[in-house]
Amino acid sequence: MRKRLILCLSFLVFAGYSILSAENISSPDGKITLEFLLQNGSPFYKVLYEGKTIISESALGYKFRNLPALESGFTVSSSKKISYDNTWQQVWGERKLIREKYNGLYMEIEQKVSGKTLGISFRIFNDGVAFRYFYPESNGDSEILVSDELTEFRLGADHQCWWIPGDHDSYEYHYNTTKFSEIDAAPYKYYQSGDRNIPDLKAVNTPLTMKTVNGLYLLFHEAALIDYPDMTLKARSDYSLKAELVPWKDGVKVKAGGSFESPWRVVLISPALSGLFESNTILNLNDPNKLEDVSWIEPMKYAGVWWEMHIGKSSWSPVKVEGSWANDAPAHGATTENTKKYIDFASANNIKGILVEGWNTGWEYWGKDTAGYFDFVTPTASFDIEWLIDYAGKKGVELIGHHETGGQADNYEMRLENAMKYYNSLGIRAVKTGYAGSISPKGERHHGQYMVRHYRKVLETAAKYGIMVDAHEPIKDTGERRTFPNMMAREGMKGMEWNAWSDGNPPEHVTILPFTRGIAGPMDYTPGIFDLTFDKYKQKERVQSTLANQLALYVVLYSPLQMAADLVENYEGNPAFEFIRKVPVDWENSLLVAGEIGDYCVIARENSGKWYLGAVTDENKREIEIELNFLEQGAEYSMNYFADNEKSDYLIAPHEISIGKRKVTGGSKIIIPLGRGGGFAAEFVK
Repeated sequence: MRKRLILCLSFLVFAGYSILSAENISSPDGKITLEFLLQNGSPFYKVLYEGKTIISESALGYKFRNLPALESGFTVSSSKKISYDNTWQQVWGERKLIREKYNGLYMEIEQKVSGKTLGISFRIFNDGVAFRYFYPESNGDSEILVSDELTEFRLGADHQCWWIPGDHDSYEYHYNTTKFSEIDAAPYKYYQSGDRNIPDLKAVNTPLTMKTVNGLYLLFHEAALIDYPDMTLKARSDYSLKAELVPWKDGVKVKAGGSFESPWRVVLISPALSGLFESNTILNLNDPNKLEDVSWIEPMKYAGVWWEMHIGKSSWSPVKVEGSWANDAPAHGATTENTKKYIDFASANNIKGILVEGWNTGWEYWGKDTAGYFDFVTPTASFDIEWLIDYAGKKGVELIGHHETGGQADNYEMRLENAMKYYNSLGIRAVKTGYAGSISPKGERHHGQYMVRHYRKVLETAAKYGIMVDAHEPIKDTGERRTFPNMMAREGMKGMEWNAWSDGNPPEHVTILPFTRGIAGPMDYTPGIFDLTFDKYKQKERVQSTLANQLALYVVLYSPLQMAADLVENYEGNPAFEFIRKVPVDWENSLLVAGEIGDYCVIARENSGKWYLGAVTDENKREIEIELNFLEQGAEYSMNYFADNEKSDYLIAPHEISIGKRKVTGGSKIIIPLGRGGGFAAEFVK
């Protein structure tokens, strides 16, 4: 009788307000349920997993600078449920085939007083929930200025969290591991000067990963961030999260014409860590591929003139300018002769691309208040770009372009078309972009709507000219690579270069990334450093890992553009380089074999019937027993391994490594030895 009464009241309206109006929708496997409800005219949602509340009633809606708030006074005007099940194939990726299966609910709610309508679309997958807002043109507004998005996630318990601060300009932080109640996003010391902007020390950025008090894994992120600012999340004392959008310089959060749609707000939910790692939900929430011809898109390994600038062997600029860190080394790196050396090495070692930073004029003005110092088409006198492209082509190698903007997005936009057209005319198919510095126009932020629009314009212009993009100092990855598969990789985390000029990345860093930043999408971490102390150039800095750990990163940290980042002379004659020569960068399947966030992880990936395994650990030495259940049961394989030995230690003996071969059987068990800061890399050949 009670259920019947609730059903009868579900659309009862009194004095213009819904007393109770609710719709439920469950995941295809029935384990996750989302409830949408109006309480006294205000919209809320709730999420349950196997009947237990994960997210309690949490607010939805908007406030505007120029329009009535959409937070109360609503009635339901329409609702529609759908089910969808399809399998699609990636152009490239962690796995070849992606199943997209969900149940959907679309709600339209109308505000009685203003007559405005707000659409909310929900999709429930077997591994999570997602929703987005639609503000329709039918509301009749020519200008929309959003002052606040009211989205909440009410968790109600003190879960374990892995988080970085909600910096409006950078994601380059080490992840903190704390209880929810201990979140305090004090900025890392490197960013305490300058005009970095962390307005709320309780705000964190996404992806935000949690392990609940009941052992469930949660990940909060967004998908299809197109014309909207980055969403950070404010951690509140009642164990709830509140959406905090990165503003324009005038304080407005979102600017739109007659309509807008938000990115998807995503919560992944899994009883096992593997469920987060193997999720495709963020990709599935993006539109299908828009590029008709993708024949020019090719994952590849690359090397080049890069690490040597970071360790001080060479500089980005041939011209000395007082106070510019871009040219404080004794020699210019981007010369024809130096690049030729890298091309020769790449040709002999199964490496397709060569990146050269500092090839163009303008670096001599780095850090100076000089408008438009990069034109992106003028090589320095010491870099014969046309000769090098011809020479590389004859060797089966190609140059990767580089567009560092110094943060001058407005200057880059003015020159963008010409810059991409220039690369296209030379046959260059990939470009690394960079935005190291404060954004121009002054006052805008790397993660605000202005820059989100800019990053998308760069991506679309690159696609127009058949160019792949590797973005540094980027907006975070939210799955755009499904729609524009020329969006190959991006930075968006503390990468290898931090080891060259700071305290460096602690060993646990690479055991956290696969379950936080890595779930958002490919990471250009630039692994493969063999000279781990580089004492010839610097005395204090070092890479905090063993050599086997560096090899394992080619499997552990996914990117379709993987750099062999060290100097040529450090690879030549080293038998450990054989793993880099062989390891693919495109995969048909990817699995988490074992792992604990911040402690260790073991990842297996498959390409053309061969499997590759990578394992890394934190500062603790350990042995991990795993089952080779990703291999064909009972079949015999040759395991070519690159492992830590008893002496291997990231501080004492980082270069100690054991290289060998042994027979293993699919389904059997092996023990992986990991030294402190150590790793294990293996190839399995049937």
